[in-house]
Amino acid sequence: MDVFILDTKEEIGQKAGKIYVDFVKAKPNAVMGFATGITPIPTYNYMAEECAKGNVSFSQMTTFNLDEYCDLPKEHKNSFYMFMMDNLFSKIDVKPENINFLDGNAPDWQAESKRYADAIINAGGIDVQFLGIGRNGHIGFNEPAEEFTDEAFKVKLTDSTIEANSIYFDDIAMPRYAMTMGIGSIMRAKKIVFVATGKAKAEAVKEMIKGEVTPHCPASILQKHNDVTVFLDKDAASLL
Repeated sequence: MDVFILDTKEEIGQKAGKIYVDFVKAKPNAVMGFATGITPIPTYNYMAEECAKGNVSFSQMTTFNLDEYCDLPKEHKNSFYMFMMDNLFSKIDVKPENINFLDGNAPDWQAESKRYADAIINAGGIDVQFLGIGRNGHIGFNEPAEEFTDEAFKVKLTDSTIEANSIYFDDIAMPRYAMTMGIGSIMRAKKIVFVATGKAKAEAVKEMIKGEVTPHCPASILQKHNDVTVFLDKDAASLL
């Protein structure tokens, strides 16, 4: 695990975004894993800027997102599909048919999990996966649990996650369930880019990097991955 502590979110976004850009330049048909939330926005901004400048093309790239809310229309402003469209996909030349999401409204979540797992395998596996971290140590929507998960599954969100994310839902109640890639799926990515900023993430970052590997802090499993690049600001790194 390589850890870099930088001064600003913009610096972090440039460093993380450059990993994606350089990888796609070297392998135009790369398979990229993306995440949502405030944390990855500077990374996505950098990617969009580089594409607009003509420095990189994402036209052959295939994408898979970590998670999606259940019981929320795909076109709702707070769906993760719309987040990715607004913050990245509409700003780069990725082909719509190469964009993949879990269907949070699928009637059979187990069948949906298999479909997604098969799609990742058929694409050749994820080359680079972006991750953030929740205050309780969750990655994707893998909440603290008694055992690590494997493939995608339907999860009941914890109160702390609902509290953190409900500020974005000003028109309807926040969904209580989501579909998420499992820990096994995340760990099978060839490379992981991890970003955390702000004091609110400091405890979770400390447990991820220096704590026991335990499903009670799902992110701690990253200690077992052989290629993780961690970007932190000074606040997120303050307890290391």
